[in-house]
Amino acid sequence: MNVGVGGVGSHFLSQLSKLPNAPSLVLIARSSQTLTSPAPSYQAIPPADWQSAFSSGSFTKSEAWSPEQIATYLSGVPGRAILVDNTSDPTIANSYPIFTSKGISIVTPNKKAFSSSLKLWKDIFSTATANNALVYHESTVGAGLPVLSTLRDLVNTGDKVTRIEGVFSGTLSFLFNQFSSPSPSAAGEKKKWSEVVSKAKELGYTEPDPRDDLNGMDVARKLTILARIAGLEVESPDSFLIESLIPGELAKLEAGPKGTEEFMRLLPDFDGKMEDLQKKAEASGKVLRYVGSIDVPQKVVKVGLQSFDKDSAMAGLKGSDNIISFYTERYGELPLIVQGGGAGGAVTAMGVMSDLIKVLERLR
Repeated sequence: MNVGVGGVGSHFLSQLSKLPNAPSLVLIARSSQTLTSPAPSYQAIPPADWQSAFSSGSFTKSEAWSPEQIATYLSGVPGRAILVDNTSDPTIANSYPIFTSKGISIVTPNKKAFSSSLKLWKDIFSTATANNALVYHESTVGAGLPVLSTLRDLVNTGDKVTRIEGVFSGTLSFLFNQFSSPSPSAAGEKKKWSEVVSKAKELGYTEPDPRDDLNGMDVARKLTILARIAGLEVESPDSFLIESLIPGELAKLEAGPKGTEEFMRLLPDFDGKMEDLQKKAEASGKVLRYVGSIDVPQKVVKVGLQSFDKDSAMAGLKGSDNIISFYTERYGELPLIVQGGGAGGAVTAMGVMSDLIKVLERLR
């Protein structure tokens, strides 16, 4: 049932162990091994003690299984099987139609399946509908925040969504809350962009390679998902404008630890450009924020830097909070706003757990 035991996966298993009347856990897959409960008993794997279960004689330990092997196993368990994919693995994501075609429901924070090709998006949901499977992926946008469910409720009740705008990255929220604050420190100290990025990396707010945050692709994937739910047939995140915060001169540095080290070493050479943008915004009484926006009537999706008034909700963000504004006909000029912590293993796992409970209720 559970694939992935990393940051989100381990939090999920911990939360599952405390869930009253929790469903039986019969499969755990990690990068190198797969643990299954043998037929016909399908004894439940204890989620609180899953690590020791790998050395227990009660369960079967194998090398890593392919998605096809996992789907075949789950289709044979008693009752209705649910795949909980807590990875960001594109191979698993691309295989979702294999699971849904067998009537296996899916709960996941994995953005890859829902923000890759439009064909994959359609295949997932069409096969799910045809085979009475459910697909819930609330945590693909905003971690544990009710972003997708709010948008689906607006759409499904007939409201007309005209615009969606927000800060969708906890990492980039933290960076710009530090770099372009509406309330500078009393000492008037100006933080250099490279120093803010370095500090965020040190604190664990960025990916191990900060370029994975600064290229804007994570935000673009989230915008792709929202745009599709809002009714736009966005082909892929590459089909609209994404403003990368990686200097063009550094864009071709090699991937991996060596390239990351080189990027961090050279980034201070480009502080001037970001400082100029920050000063320009400040001179206009504004702050910089990295946002994504969707103009539904015009079918325009874009991701990049924008300036906002210092008394705006965007400027008032703290820490690594996300904020998403939904502009609709019913809500008029004042948007419906969802705001709060949009990153972190525990809150993402909470969103996954909430989806799992909804699926269990619907399958009864």
